[in-house]
Amino acid sequence: MLRFIVRRLFQLIPILLGLSVLLFAWLRALPGGPAQAALGERATPEAIAQYNELFGLDEPLYVQYFRFLGRAVTLDFGNSTQYGRPVTEVFLERFPGTIELTVLAMIFAIGVGIPLGYLAARRHGSFLDSASVVGSLLGVAIPVFFLAYLLRLLFAVELGWLPGSGRQDVRIDATRITNFYVLDGLLTREWDAAWDAFLHLILPAIALGTIPLAIIVRITRASVLDVVNEDYVRTANAKGLATATVRRRHVVRNALLPVSTTIGLQTGLLLSGAVLTETVFAFGGVGLTLRDAITYRDFAVLQGFILMLAVVYVLVNLLVDISYGLLDPRVRVR
Repeated sequence: MLRFIVRRLFQLIPILLGLSVLLFAWLRALPGGPAQAALGERATPEAIAQYNELFGLDEPLYVQYFRFLGRAVTLDFGNSTQYGRPVTEVFLERFPGTIELTVLAMIFAIGVGIPLGYLAARRHGSFLDSASVVGSLLGVAIPVFFLAYLLRLLFAVELGWLPGSGRQDVRIDATRITNFYVLDGLLTREWDAAWDAFLHLILPAIALGTIPLAIIVRITRASVLDVVNEDYVRTANAKGLATATVRRRHVVRNALLPVSTTIGLQTGLLLSGAVLTETVFAFGGVGLTLRDAITYRDFAVLQGFILMLAVVYVLVNLLVDISYGLLDPRVRVR
């Protein structure tokens, strides 16, 4: 198993290097460039030339790239022109919100998706099966921002059951320890702050978890249908094993292999920033910050956030590979 993990770690190096090259080239190709973004209205030709000379932007691209790579290794992406603070500091402040949102969205998707997909497969051809297929198609087809607006309009504006924007009520003077608002409220025993932060998560988590939910339902249903027709399941039934034992040991365990991969990939995607969902609900995570960085041409934030989120996504994929190897020993020898 250790060799399997080490091999996967070495495979990540060229992926991250290739991504850094693409990111560096893309940002340098954007109109205006870093000098224009940093100087704003003061961006006269003389000021731009002086800025480029000061920060080495007039040097050959390969020199700039290796300097960028060296700073990226130490998580030094410079200061944000929008916030006036180090990019890494801004990321560590905003990323916990995205993690909270992703965790609740995936709990919703997994908690509903796996049981529904399993029941649909067990009652293949029934009304429940047809309804789950149609519902999963709708879940994938409905745009996230449209569903988010509907949820906000109905439950926040019309009914007033849940808050419709932000991570926490601004009137709550909560203590910040980890920037995980729910966790901070629990650690400091500020129960009202923890509960309010949780309520602010519900609507965006449902909107964000709808597509993973639909995918998990379809993958679980298809996987269970495949497994129940395998020879080892027929053999177990022929031996007279209890139905619950066959389902638990042979059907569910093997059917969850592709589902676990799907869950890991979807988690990585959500952690990479839910721009549309966070924008609709004004949720202060990395997605909303990236949108603002594009609007205000904050190249430092774009560069740092995209690279750090890519590392997060790659690491999540690594964990998925490791978990798959633990669940299915045949994967380790490939």
